Amino acid sequence: MSNYLQLYAVDKVFHTKTGDIQALSNIHLNIENGEFLSVVGPSGCGKSTIMRIIAGLDKPSNGSVEVNESELKGIADGAAIVFQKDVLLAWRSVLDNVTLPLELKGITWFDRSNHQTNRAKALELLESVGLKGFENKYPHELSGGMRQRVSICRALIQDPKLLLMDEPFGALDALTREQMMYDLLKLSNKYKFTTVFITHSIEEAVFLSDRVIVMSERPGTILKELPIQLTRPRDNHTRSNDIFSENVNEIRDIFQSQGILAEN
Repeated sequence: MSNYLQLYAVDKVFHTKTGDIQALSNIHLNIENGEFLSVVGPSGCGKSTIMRIIAGLDKPSNGSVEVNESELKGIADGAAIVFQKDVLLAWRSVLDNVTLPLELKGITWFDRSNHQTNRAKALELLESVGLKGFENKYPHELSGGMRQRVSICRALIQDPKLLLMDEPFGALDALTREQMMYDLLKLSNKYKFTTVFITHSIEEAVFLSDRVIVMSERPGTILKELPIQLTRPRDNHTRSNDIFSENVNEIRDIFQSQGILAEN
């Protein structure tokens, strides 16, 4: 793998009416092409702020962000975001929600002659996440997990080089969440995008990732970068692997040493 994106000495301070809040402190991070990177930490530690800075939605207060050795000065080209809430448009069908990014980009370049090609790609994505036959349904007719699958398809229709996911499974029940992890691994393997995945779940981070970034409480700093040596493809048996347990326990031990997790 080669370096794709770098954060150099990134700080982030939010200026509020009641005073300044430092969200991030001295973040150094290299992300490689095709890597699946998870960021795990307590609420309010700046995980989502890191994602927004990588996306170009927020600027660092200090430090810099580089993509392919060029400073990021605006919205990151080739990035797509999946948020915790699916934010689908209620008046558009599943298929029309998936193809929406292409229509928005069509203000400048969308070629109507590609309509059938884009439709075929959208249908292929929906089928890959188990939603074949649901393309003409509307968001209110879908479960939470199905709506989030549509959100992922909407991101992938753009052929992103970088997929940013901000706790995308946080609102789902346990079984749906597990299925979504398998779906994401399958899509990641097929489309080979780089992934930055924000989560509170230690087990989720270890199961999905090539590397896990462990964050401190606010102001967020990186406590540990933990390579995950589990082989791929990963399945239900991965959780019984000794390496899985060792990685999960190591992250828990870090949080306990910081007083973020307490047994009593």
